[in-house]
Amino acid sequence: MDPMISSDSHIVEPPDLWEKWLTADFRPRAPKLVKDEEGGDAWLYNDGGAPAPLGLVTVTRGRPREELRWSGAHYDAINQGNFEGSARVKEMLEDGVVAEVIYSPQRTMRHFMLGTDDEFHLAGIRAYNDWLARDFCAKAPERLIGIAQMPSVGVDAAIAEMKRAKPLGHRGVLLSAWPSGNTNLSEADDPFFAEAERLGMPISIHCALSARGKVAPKPKTATEEKMSRGEATGGKQVSMLSGAGLDTMPLIMGEIILTGVHDRFPKLQFVSVESGAGWVPYYAEQMDDRYDRNKYWAKIKLERKPSEYVRSNWSFTFIIDHYGVKNRHAVGVDRLMWSTDYPHHGCDWPRSRSVVAEMFEDVSAAERRAITYDNAARLYGIRVGE
Repeated sequence: MDPMISSDSHIVEPPDLWEKWLTADFRPRAPKLVKDEEGGDAWLYNDGGAPAPLGLVTVTRGRPREELRWSGAHYDAINQGNFEGSARVKEMLEDGVVAEVIYSPQRTMRHFMLGTDDEFHLAGIRAYNDWLARDFCAKAPERLIGIAQMPSVGVDAAIAEMKRAKPLGHRGVLLSAWPSGNTNLSEADDPFFAEAERLGMPISIHCALSARGKVAPKPKTATEEKMSRGEATGGKQVSMLSGAGLDTMPLIMGEIILTGVHDRFPKLQFVSVESGAGWVPYYAEQMDDRYDRNKYWAKIKLERKPSEYVRSNWSFTFIIDHYGVKNRHAVGVDRLMWSTDYPHHGCDWPRSRSVVAEMFEDVSAAERRAITYDNAARLYGIRVGE
C-alpha cells in the first residue's frame, strides 16, 4: 500500500508545557495537572468543571476497547508519542503513516480563550504554538506538520499571530472562533482572510466555532459530572461522540460560502476537520437550491453556484466514513483527506492500514492514494513519502 498522511491528528500537552513555555507572569493561572478520581492524571481548567482526565484523548499500547474509559490514565503509561515528537514518529510509522497534520487540544485552548483577559488569552496561545513548532514538530518537521491555533481577541492580533506562526514552520491555522471575536462572520474578518490568502495558509475549522465570551462554562449536571469520572455509559454521551461537527460544520461552511468570502478571496483554502464527508453532497445540493430560491430577498450575489465553491475551496477530513468514500465523486476525490485522529479514542492505531484497506476495498489505487496521501501532501507541501 502507498504511504499515508493523517490529515487530522492531535497531541496531549506534556506535563511541563506551561511551566516551560508560558510567560512567567501567567503561570499561576495555567492549567493544573491533578489527579482524577481513579488516581489517573487530569488537567484542571478554569471553566468551572471537574478535572479533565486523559482517558479518551490518549492512546495506550495494548489497551483493548473493553478497557477504554474516561479516567485512570497516567502520563507514564500512555504512549509517549501522545506528547513527544520523536516517539510520535516511531508510533505513526508503525501504523503505516509517514506524516501527520497536528491540531491543538481544544479543551486546553478553552482555558485561555474563555476569559476576558486579552493578554492571558494571547500568552496561552503563543506558548502552545511555540511548543508545537519548536519542540514537538521540530523533532521531524518533514513529518510533523503543525497547525497554529489562532486567537480571537481581534483581527489585528490574529493576523499578527498568523504572521508569527508561519516562519516557525506552521503550515496552516486553526480557527476556534471568528478572528474578529464577533458572534457572526462579517467583513470585519476580511483582513485576516486576505492575509491568510497572501501567506498561502489554509484555514482549518475543527467541528465548531464559538464566539468569545459566548462559550458556556462546562456544565456540572449530574450526568456530565459522571461522564467526567467515567461513570456514564449511556446513549447521550456516545451520541455526542458520534455526531461531532454534524450540527455545526455544514452551517459554518454555508455561512462562509454564502457571504461571498470565496469571491473576495478566491485562492483561500478552508479545511473542515473531523466532521466527515458523507453529508457534503446533500448539503451542497441544498445550498444550491436555497440560494437560487432566496438570493433576491437575501441580497446575495455570488459569481458561481455554492456547490462549486465546495469543490474548489474546501477540503474534508474523515476517520471512518464509508459513505463519504462511496460518494467520493460527488464530494470530489481531490477534496477528501483521510485521518487517524491519533491519539484520540476514534483512532485505530496501530491497525490503520487494515482499516483503510477495508474502507477502500472497491476504490482504485490512484483514488485511494489521492485521498490518503496526495491531497494532504499538496495542500500542506509535504514531500516525505513521495
